[in-house]
Amino acid sequence: MAQFLIADDHPLFREALGGALSQMFDDLEIVQSDSLDTTLKQLEQYPELDLVLLDLHMPGSGDLYGLIRLREDYPTVPVAVISGSDSPEIISKVMGFGALGFIPKSASTDAIKEAVSAVIEGDKWVPETVRGKLASLSQEERDLAAKVATLTPQQYKVLYLLHTGLLNKQIAYELGITEATVKAHMTAIFRKLDVYSRIQAVLLAEKLQLESPQGADSTGANSA
Repeated sequence: MAQFLIADDHPLFREALGGALSQMFDDLEIVQSDSLDTTLKQLEQYPELDLVLLDLHMPGSGDLYGLIRLREDYPTVPVAVISGSDSPEIISKVMGFGALGFIPKSASTDAIKEAVSAVIEGDKWVPETVRGKLASLSQEERDLAAKVATLTPQQYKVLYLLHTGLLNKQIAYELGITEATVKAHMTAIFRKLDVYSRIQAVLLAEKLQLESPQGADSTGANSA
């Protein structure tokens, strides 16, 4: 039996995609998650998943961080990003950071089946409209990915909230932790990212954003 994980914070989309995939593939088990935290928990329970269909903007993912985290922790599990943001620039980054496929949420059922079939066979798949238009990652971007991969999900939440302009006291409130814990996370973040100030950390975090920040609740700290 094949096992797919649909990681998306919109329950109606998860149900619709799960239903469509069940019609496309025989003997398929669908598991679901709605944040980066729950995605990682599902992967702990199902470490040999055949495919993760990953939304870029789930709580906790911070755009590219979720993809980087999954590729670092579960390098043998195929990941296809499924997103409404489908410019060549975004798809170039997604593929460069380790996804095997990029499926627009507007894709037809035939395209979804073609994409999923390709990815679970180990091939790469992107929409036909962007083939030949994708750029390779720069060495700077590769170095950034390697550094970001060393951050824990909680450390990334702190970095994300720092990026939105919050002070340590406000970050502590948002995450339900002490200000001393925030400071400890900040020390670890500076060391892992090889930066020496909040401004440098914010500038690096900015490079992980595919679009404008969606607000502090994108970390999942206050999500139901």
